Amino acid sequence: MKLAVCVSQVPDTTTKVKIGSDGKSIDPAGVTYIINPYDEFAVEAALQIKEKHGGETIVISVGKDSNKEAIKKAYAMGIEKGIHVKTDAEMDSYCVARNLADVLKEINPDIVFFGKQSIDYDDSQVGALVSEMLGISSISVVVGLNVEGSKVSCEREIEGGKEIVEAALPVAITAQRGLNNPRYPNLKGIMQAKSRPIEEKQPTYTENKTEILSMTLPKPKPKGKIVGTDVSAVPELVKLLREEAKVI
Repeated sequence: MKLAVCVSQVPDTTTKVKIGSDGKSIDPAGVTYIINPYDEFAVEAALQIKEKHGGETIVISVGKDSNKEAIKKAYAMGIEKGIHVKTDAEMDSYCVARNLADVLKEINPDIVFFGKQSIDYDDSQVGALVSEMLGISSISVVVGLNVEGSKVSCEREIEGGKEIVEAALPVAITAQRGLNNPRYPNLKGIMQAKSRPIEEKQPTYTENKTEILSMTLPKPKPKGKIVGTDVSAVPELVKLLREEAKVI
């Protein structure tokens, strides 16, 4: 069985993000980048299936040279092969998906794993786009997974409950928190990841479908206001909620 995992690199959630001088991108100065947390669930899922059923695991990432660190993290966890589509261009979800799909067509995997979303742009589009481009089934927001022969059975969280979805291979799966507990790389894995080669490819598609016109930080929250300490404050509170907060 051939198992592919698509990963991205994102700013660490503890990083204080600043807008770049162009007003359209993040200022990279002082930013710490990590493998997208949801992608770690995808990597772990592929490794568990390999351990149970055998096969080959491959990780793919599209982006700048720094994306190799995300591939090395997957190596340290146990992934065997890595492919980096290297580009310094800013790509939207469609463009990333096209490049991933072109690589995956060459690999022809049985299962393609994605994190359900990246924590930077939160588009939640790439997994579905790639599955459409490959012409295979897609199961999203997966929290339970079982492979039986040429079929997969997945558990999904839906509003008010859960559902079980079955599909024939090949299939694309987007991993949700709760699918598994990603393993911590051991020292041996970390050391081996540093020297393991990464296959490099050039992008096959560079035309974005969308354009970022501007990027701004959220407005700071206004300071709290105390209007009273007993029931006599209710009229003033209602007035402020109506006229200032405009929530009623």
